[in-house]
Amino acid sequence: MAAANYLPSEDQFLCFICLDVFTDPVAILCGHNFCKNCINEHWDANEQYMCPMCKRLFNTKPELHVNTFISEMVSQFRQSAQQKASSSSSEQQVSKPGEVPCDVCTGTKLKALKSCLVCLVSYCETHLESHLTMSGLKRHQLIDPVENLEGRMCTKHDKPLELFCKTDQTCVCMLCTVLDHKMHDVVPLKEEYEEKKVKLEAEIQQMIQKRRLKIQEIKHSVDLSEEDADREIAEGVQVFTSLKESVERGLNELINTIKEKQKTTEKHAKAFIKELKQEISELMKRSTEVEQLSRSRDHLHLLQSVQSLKTNQPPPTKDWTEVSVRPSYEGTVVRAVAQLEETLSEEMKKLLESELKRVQQYAVDLTLDPDTAHPNLILSHGRKQVRTGKVKNNLPNNPERFSLIPCVLGKQSFSSGRFYFEVQVKGKTEWDLGVARESVNRKENIPLNPEDGYWTIWMINGKEYEALAGHPVHLSLKSPPQKVGVFVDYEEGLVSFYDVDAAALIYSFTGCSFTEKLFLYLWPGNNEDGKNSAPLIISPVRVN
Repeated sequence: MAAANYLPSEDQFLCFICLDVFTDPVAILCGHNFCKNCINEHWDANEQYMCPMCKRLFNTKPELHVNTFISEMVSQFRQSAQQKASSSSSEQQVSKPGEVPCDVCTGTKLKALKSCLVCLVSYCETHLESHLTMSGLKRHQLIDPVENLEGRMCTKHDKPLELFCKTDQTCVCMLCTVLDHKMHDVVPLKEEYEEKKVKLEAEIQQMIQKRRLKIQEIKHSVDLSEEDADREIAEGVQVFTSLKESVERGLNELINTIKEKQKTTEKHAKAFIKELKQEISELMKRSTEVEQLSRSRDHLHLLQSVQSLKTNQPPPTKDWTEVSVRPSYEGTVVRAVAQLEETLSEEMKKLLESELKRVQQYAVDLTLDPDTAHPNLILSHGRKQVRTGKVKNNLPNNPERFSLIPCVLGKQSFSSGRFYFEVQVKGKTEWDLGVARESVNRKENIPLNPEDGYWTIWMINGKEYEALAGHPVHLSLKSPPQKVGVFVDYEEGLVSFYDVDAAALIYSFTGCSFTEKLFLYLWPGNNEDGKNSAPLIISPVRVN
């Protein structure tokens, strides 16, 4: 009876190959027991009939029969384990939705405590006990419970993915290493995991450091922006204060001028009135004399007296026909406004000079990209100059090269920040320059406008200047520029063109939306039998 209650430990029923409780146990000639499928697969994989435990080699494949005695013992062991699990299930937690259930439990599924990466089974506390006590199972790798353990099996050999192939960068099973990955660099998953973890942690730390540096950069940019804002405000206050003072001064001068003219007019008018009153007084005296003479009955005496008055004492009067008081204010306001305009022009010139100096601080060193140059173009040795030749060069039609438009792009690209460069256009009768985005169509003759990826200005017919902004914008320039400066603020969406020598703004594209790399764009124009043979030159920037 005592023997009936005796139940061997689980170690006695473990297969040496799969390290799990026997399934269809068979004994080979050397006396060792294995699962029937395990020993068959082992022999098939190794192409020889050797005992995995004692290494005894058999010339022919041994005939396999299920060991009924061991099979019955295993069955009893399983029943006993299930009864033990059933009796303790009430004390354990039932698996809830979202939690990993025990794969061994029948009926009510208990919450899994661990998952075995070798068995690919999740175990509750009761069913996990054998992995904690049996020597063969202790070597299995246990992890916190996870779902989809089937995904950890090799789909080709139905074996656990225990190794990592560095050659193919994939997880493999033991059979993979002797078949598909025989000569590859294979390491245990844990080793690769540790290496990958260290590398990943280093990459994450590097990413964190980069972002911390970016934060510092942004903060520094904000500080610089604040300084720029303060400087711009101070400069603006200074300019507008100067303009305000000029306006007030001009207004005061205008008022004073008009008042002075009015005072002079009043002075002249008073003098004229005084003189006229004196004449009126004299004429009234004469009128009295004439009236007295008119009373005389002596006609001869009257006539002689009148004649004497005309000859000896002519009346003290003058001809007032052309005399008038007409104050002249015409042009006073116009001249005052003209003076104000001149002052404004001087202040504007100072501002533009200051603005040009500011953008010149973002000067970059550019060269031309020969892989983009149209076959008709000739680049200088240093790739700083481009002109149109008379003969078409035999060049490969690579994707980067312009095929129809005789133009060229810069070698350097920009996808953020600000940059500035200058191009000498002296001696040219036509040219086009600016910036272009990377994806512009280089094989067709398309319009040069922002919609198609070009932000440029040009000169044609030797004297006409236009900004190519969809509908060409005519530009009225005081003098032909000899050197054109181009400033780009990527984030602001701004492209500005300057006459460098005159320190004058030619044109600005504003509100642009840049999403690609930007490149310098140059079109030196047609050769025109040598009339337009001068090159476009990328000039070194010298602050005025």
